[in-house]
Amino acid sequence: MHDDRTLVEARLRRVLDERIRPAVYPESVPLEVAVWHAPGEPVPVAEGLAADVEPVTVGSRWGAPWGTSWFRVTGTVPEAWAGRTVEAVLDLGFDENMPGFQCEGLVYRPDGTPVKGLNPRNQWVRIGAPVQGGEEVRLHVEAASNPVVMDYRPFTPTPLGDLETAGSDPQYTLTRMDLAVLDETVWHLVTDLEVLGELMAELPVDAPRRWEILRAVERALDAVDLQDVGGTAEQARSRLTDVLAAPAVPSAHRISAVGHAHIDSAWLWPLRETVRKVARTAANMTALLDDEPDFVFAMSQAQQWAWVKEHRPEVWARVKKAVAEGRFVPAGGMWVESDTNMPGSEAMARQFVHGKRFFLDEFGVENDEAWLPDTFGFAAGLPQIIKAAGSRYLLTQKISWSRTNSFPHHTFRWEGIDGTRIFTHFPPVDTYNCSMRGAEIAHAVRNFKDKGAARHSLAPTGWGDGGGGTTREMVAKAARLRDLEGSATVTWETPSAFFAKAEAENPEPPVWVGELYLELHRATLTSQAGTKQGNRRSEHLLREAELWAATAAVRTGFPYPYADLDRIWKTVLLHQFHDILPGSSIAWVHREARATYARVADELGGIIDAAQRALAGEGSVPLLFNAAPHTRSGVPAGGARPAEVSGRTTRTERPDGGHVLDNGLLRVGVDARGLVDSALDLAAGRETIAPGRTGNLLQLHQDLPNMWDAWDVDEFYRNTVTDLTDADEVTPGDDGVTVRIVRTFGASRVTQVLSLPPGEKRLVVDTEVDWHETEKFLKLAFPLDLHTDRYASETQFGHFFRPTHTNTSWEAAKFEACNHRFVHLQEPDWGVAVVNDGTYGHDVTRAVRGDGGTTTTVRVSLLRAPRFPDPETDQGVHRFRHALVPGASIGDAVREGWRVNLPERRLHGAGEVAPLVTVDRDSVVVTAVKLADDGSGDVVVRFHEAHGARAHATLTAGFPVAGVEVTDLLERPLADTAPPAVDDGRITVRLRPFELTTLRLKQA
Repeated sequence: MHDDRTLVEARLRRVLDERIRPAVYPESVPLEVAVWHAPGEPVPVAEGLAADVEPVTVGSRWGAPWGTSWFRVTGTVPEAWAGRTVEAVLDLGFDENMPGFQCEGLVYRPDGTPVKGLNPRNQWVRIGAPVQGGEEVRLHVEAASNPVVMDYRPFTPTPLGDLETAGSDPQYTLTRMDLAVLDETVWHLVTDLEVLGELMAELPVDAPRRWEILRAVERALDAVDLQDVGGTAEQARSRLTDVLAAPAVPSAHRISAVGHAHIDSAWLWPLRETVRKVARTAANMTALLDDEPDFVFAMSQAQQWAWVKEHRPEVWARVKKAVAEGRFVPAGGMWVESDTNMPGSEAMARQFVHGKRFFLDEFGVENDEAWLPDTFGFAAGLPQIIKAAGSRYLLTQKISWSRTNSFPHHTFRWEGIDGTRIFTHFPPVDTYNCSMRGAEIAHAVRNFKDKGAARHSLAPTGWGDGGGGTTREMVAKAARLRDLEGSATVTWETPSAFFAKAEAENPEPPVWVGELYLELHRATLTSQAGTKQGNRRSEHLLREAELWAATAAVRTGFPYPYADLDRIWKTVLLHQFHDILPGSSIAWVHREARATYARVADELGGIIDAAQRALAGEGSVPLLFNAAPHTRSGVPAGGARPAEVSGRTTRTERPDGGHVLDNGLLRVGVDARGLVDSALDLAAGRETIAPGRTGNLLQLHQDLPNMWDAWDVDEFYRNTVTDLTDADEVTPGDDGVTVRIVRTFGASRVTQVLSLPPGEKRLVVDTEVDWHETEKFLKLAFPLDLHTDRYASETQFGHFFRPTHTNTSWEAAKFEACNHRFVHLQEPDWGVAVVNDGTYGHDVTRAVRGDGGTTTTVRVSLLRAPRFPDPETDQGVHRFRHALVPGASIGDAVREGWRVNLPERRLHGAGEVAPLVTVDRDSVVVTAVKLADDGSGDVVVRFHEAHGARAHATLTAGFPVAGVEVTDLLERPLADTAPPAVDDGRITVRLRPFELTTLRLKQA
């Protein structure tokens, strides 16, 4: 037989595109359209429905950026269509190639009942099946004219990312507003041919199955009368019956399809628009569930569920009904799909506390899985947090985006810093917007790295963001792929059903130890410094507010602000979403975030002040309140008393125009350029700065990544660097014992103050940058005379080691990494810490000098200036505090990291305030002291071992204790853990390295 394969395949493409797909709607009549353009922000549904409208025609331009237009469409079903299936086809001006990133709509009936969403690949609204002739049609469409921020030239700077700069030009052209007959036979023929054509293209050319499908497709096309597609569609379908009925082979890969719509809680749109995106998608999915009995849809992010409940009660009612039926599934158990690198220990824990509690309270649903398909890498402390929240599994897809190394597993156990292992799955379909295309299904099969040991994988299926979720076309394709020769089998299942099957078939999968580092999007650790500092400050203010409010509640009857703290936590958690905290959202999002963080700081400051005043009482005794987990200035952790100050600092001038700072513990030399050329640990007699090098060195790089401007920094940025060594001023500070440095470069100005606090072995570097650069990267460098092949970065509930060398491609790819409050480098008997109050990105490199010694350079990432998606990223004034701590052990690094993030608070009062709880080991760090969320008055204490060693410690309560329970993060007793004994308020605990524990203490 002659090889006519390409001829038939080309014929299939053309006939589908030009004849069969257009015949899905063989008859149509125009609807009458009128519109009201809301003058400002979105209005309540009732107001939109009642607004006065003006006639508008197809072809009209509409929709200022970020505007809302209410369309009213009316018409009459022709009498000749009686008994047929009729739909409204409403095209607002969609580009089908960009689902999720443009205009959208939500359709309502005149009584305000939501019908479904309108999206680029979901433009239909069912009128009736069958309809009655003469039936009146009246629908309202709340249409959002969200501008296309990321267009076909995706990273072009644009003013469209903020309402204040976007302008008012109409964005869209009204394209189609029709009533149309749906020929369901033709629609099914389209699906048959798509499924077979896509499957055929993925099979080997010499595979018999490919040729069987080819011949069947050819026979079907022969049966189609191109001038009467509807009249011949059934005959064409009949010629495909046999090839569609051929069952999959027994060894076929098995895909659990989960209906999904990954919706970024903010990204190329503001938070307020996400509220509506979620409502549109939820309306779509509840409607699809009604039509498709096998379909299952999962939605993550409790915040998004809460938005539907608050803002769209009519949609919420449908959602609740579908949840009760087990088909609309709460997934993930987190408040939002947060970043996991930068959130602090407690914040990461509270993501699960608030997320899981919402689903428990609303639906009685306990989530077993963490669902984070799009998060930019995963910190090594996360497995323990997932387990402590009562969950067992993790799903993500994002690691497939790594550019250097291909991750070796799709199903594995992920081991965190404390030894906790979590069953983890990476969907080999390599997308969280699967559309059931044959290429996607075949890729999942070929790509699956655990063949032989397992054959189950998951496919999150549906258009995300504003794409409207799963479509009826995807469901129809999945039905044909349920058991089809040549393909993986596809079954709609819940995430929990998938994980149960996957774990049962592969109970001992491979193990991956340590962080799941994404070899991409590294610049998200630095972009939008103001957002990152707002997050860090909010986390520590929440710690203080809970600590002092709980202490005051127990000691004085102070009213514990349960509702306020709950609300503020949820606000902070929302802003840890993986496009807000990482700095990859539009200008509008970050402008609002800065304002939100300012309000949070004011409100928490008020709670802290009120609680401390209640504790201090009236008096003139000067009190220092210490919210850190370690004694400070003689004040115990969690207590208040007069500060003890010892030692003094001196500053002397050097002949070369430089300065020397000395406090008896540390002697720091500052040259005439304001660079640190010596930091001598006097007790150890050890120099910190590498010979011939200088610290406090600001370095400026050109920074234009190949793509993903706010997200990425590419390794070639290191090829060029400018050392900012010229100083405009190097003078004594106002207090006489500090050094003030001023530098200007480009259009920017830096002012630094170097100080040595009395009695403390640390050099504090306060940096103010008035930043007006474009596409530049600013680093602060400390070259250390220290030899080590690894260093520690703080992460949630502990620290994680990374190599300082680049022996392998895996190590070389980590050229920018995350830390929380410190990085620590150590030789066996001496170490150095660099601590910070709000930066995350850093790099560590090593070089061997001519004298044989090793220079290990720590560089802190301060600022970037990408132009997309926010053209004005980070422009303006920023303030940073860092400290160099010579002679530091890992315990010193932990302590100093807390110190720099929790500034001292001073009040006058009646006398000292005893801590509510104390721990007798510095290595056991208390991260939270609070009252139990259930209002019982129980005191909850969360702590962990922070040094990476075993610990035997005594926790002492400063109040009578009637009983103690070990709990999970949600403050529920752990059934398999015996409570520790209490002896006169003393509780003995034994902890493994980095072990996390939560105790619930009942007041006597």
